[in-house]
Amino acid sequence: MPAWTTDIIPGTPRLAIDHAGAGPLVIFLHGIGGNRTNWHDQIPAFSDRFHAVSWDARGYGNSDDYDGPLDFGDFALDLIRVLDRFDAPRAHLVGLSMGGVIALDFAARYPDRLATLTLCDTMPGFGHLTEAQRHEFIRLRQEPLLAGKEPRDIAPVVAHTLLGKSPRPGCFERLVASMTALHKDSYIKTITGSVNYSGQFKLEEIAVPTLIVVGDEDTLTTPAVSREMQRRIPGARMTLIERAGHLSNIEQPEAFNRAVMDFLLAHRS
Repeated sequence: MPAWTTDIIPGTPRLAIDHAGAGPLVIFLHGIGGNRTNWHDQIPAFSDRFHAVSWDARGYGNSDDYDGPLDFGDFALDLIRVLDRFDAPRAHLVGLSMGGVIALDFAARYPDRLATLTLCDTMPGFGHLTEAQRHEFIRLRQEPLLAGKEPRDIAPVVAHTLLGKSPRPGCFERLVASMTALHKDSYIKTITGSVNYSGQFKLEEIAVPTLIVVGDEDTLTTPAVSREMQRRIPGARMTLIERAGHLSNIEQPEAFNRAVMDFLLAHRS
């Protein structure tokens, strides 16, 4: 039997979630090449103390695709629907990569609905990247798809750029499977909408307890980027996950779970 239940939250678009446990709500937010299954090492581990939820963001996994270009703020509106589905006045958000940017956007829009913030292998938007770096990020992921390739065709190339130097067995295959499952049209729109998102997060105004987690071998959102976020967010803590690249929760789940669980238990409410 699975260690979680899969449900659909009705509305437009419908959202697929996996969840387990009871208690304070913790929502895990995947990155731009992911889906809710990226958190299957976390849902069982956190369900003993929390109501742990992972979602397929709009256009991902079993969630509905959406019409028109991506308005990045729609992710925050969708998150409100997840909180309301469980009558939760507040939630602990754990966001990796794009999921971390979604969490920051949510914090700016709905600070009263946020209990804590855990930012994993992420950055405060794409503003810190040079134009050349943004172009390369988009080119690597989007241009082959526009030329007729499918997500499965680019998955191995992108996966190699994200993982650490010596990933444990199965990590590469798991990441490739995640990217292969992407909805091509929605993924293309999400890349454009995310990289070109112009929001400027006022990190100095974040008022909830914040943990920053980053792999020591992350070359996309580097430890230096995380240290700068820690410096700017009042009272923020930072944990460096050894022998992990950009997918620290998948590459080193035990160390990741221990760091995040300790933080959440210190602020459980």
